[in-house]
Amino acid sequence: MRLIIVSGRSGSGKSTALDVLEDNGYYCIDNLPAGLLPELAERALIHTELAQPLVAVSIDARNLPSHLSRFPELLEEVRGRHIQCDVLYLDADEETLLKRFSETRRRHPLSSPNRSLAEAINDETSLLGPIADLADLKVNTTNLNLYQLRDTIKLRLLNQPEPGTAFLVESFGFKRGMPVDADLVFDVRCLPNPYWKPELREQSGLDQPVAEYLAAQPDVEEMFQDISTYLLKWLPRFAASNRAYVTIAIGCTGGHHRSVYLTERLGQTLQKSLKNVQVRHRDLS
Repeated sequence: MRLIIVSGRSGSGKSTALDVLEDNGYYCIDNLPAGLLPELAERALIHTELAQPLVAVSIDARNLPSHLSRFPELLEEVRGRHIQCDVLYLDADEETLLKRFSETRRRHPLSSPNRSLAEAINDETSLLGPIADLADLKVNTTNLNLYQLRDTIKLRLLNQPEPGTAFLVESFGFKRGMPVDADLVFDVRCLPNPYWKPELREQSGLDQPVAEYLAAQPDVEEMFQDISTYLLKWLPRFAASNRAYVTIAIGCTGGHHRSVYLTERLGQTLQKSLKNVQVRHRDLS
């Protein structure tokens, strides 16, 4: 059995995550009382007609505070039954959450005549703290549209051919902001930039002319060797510490050339010695 627990602050994309999981064969339950989590897992194991049941539940701030504070022991009880259980926590910055509620005109579940929207969002952070602290995968949706969020969930949660730590090597551009959910970040803006070559500007690090240009630069090769040596040494130790997800972010100015090229090379190198290595280019359209 595989159980995915989806949580996060209101407006961060939990409904979208559940929709993606339902579309991929999961039986989904929204707003499950946290106290029922062990019982649900037990019943799914005993009564399901599926050989490998897939269940996803959403647990959020609509729960009783006393149930949310007990989440660590409830999760331990579920995992004690040898159930594969992933905790996905979605979030976004406060300004983005305020904007999303203003645009949709939805009522925040914690707002009231005596509590403003900003106060409700802040209180929600404290209530969900026990879940956020134990999340296997955190996804910040501030800069993600609906389709990017759906793709992220599919890549990180559903595209795991084997159990164990899932490694994501991701390129990005600093001009669109650093990925706040990255575990390791490497800045490669010091390397020669193909953008300043008119014939290469409109291409990306996936295109052969750009790859050939960068491969011929000694600094690029030295950077690749240093980063790959570091990752090959330390990523297995992340896996040994029972980390479910690790994100390695490679950033250049625009996220089109240098970071993309190095991300592709690093992904290919890591896939030779590690399982569950995924590659993503955040800022390539």
